[in-house]
Amino acid sequence: MAHDTFADCIAACQACAAACHHCAAACLQEDNPKKMARCIALDLDCAALCELAAAAMARGSENAAAICALCATLCGRCGDECARHAHDHCQACAEACRRCAEECQRMSTTPRAA
Repeated sequence: MAHDTFADCIAACQACAAACHHCAAACLQEDNPKKMARCIALDLDCAALCELAAAAMARGSENAAAICALCATLCGRCGDECARHAHDHCQACAEACRRCAEECQRMSTTPRAA
């Protein structure tokens, strides 16, 4: 079953989505949230795509590999942006994004049984 095969990637996507939601909310509480606008926007996009990727893998979607390839790219961008900020929530998000990008990249290039 696809869910079992991709359990690590699903977990990484779910963890990344949670970290991104937390980071976006925390960025809005910073002294100057306008400076965090790109971080917040990427967090929200990344969280949404991670949730989609996890759901696609869980249901064995034929599009899961393509979605995960895009997720890996977006997680990389979000992680890079978050890493630029010294806030603990940004650093934690950057790490979650890196883990998710690695798992999604691996998943998107793993041959699937027909």
